Amino acid sequence: MLYNRSTMPGASPEIVSLVGVYNANGTLAGELRYWFGARLGRAHCALCEITHGSFREKAEWKRESAELPVPFEAIHLDERSPELRLASASATPCVLAAISGAGFEILLGPEQLEACQSEPQALAAAILAAAEERQLRFAAGI
Repeated sequence: MLYNRSTMPGASPEIVSLVGVYNANGTLAGELRYWFGARLGRAHCALCEITHGSFREKAEWKRESAELPVPFEAIHLDERSPELRLASASATPCVLAAISGAGFEILLGPEQLEACQSEPQALAAAILAAAEERQLRFAAGI
């Protein structure tokens, strides 16, 4: 279900988790297609560039994501559930906020991820700023 503020009158929306959706498939063929395409300038995913180096997850991103107030999971296009597919259909790569009892909302779209300029620390800051801007709070004790 997509998040709709009108479905929760009087309630303070609460983010319980974050889902980053890469603009690439997670199969071996998909990973290879993206890797070669990125090197040839034919494929691009701002979220991939923030979280990964040439071959593996960036240590800096591991540190930053561990410091976020709620869990962050990254998935590929072909790994999305129908609900995540619907929520992210208009924009990938993206970061979705799972709102307690209300589904998902795009927190950061492709433009905001590009603005992070491949920097993990910038992504963490953008997540916190976007939540504050939308008056979403993070669930406590997760």
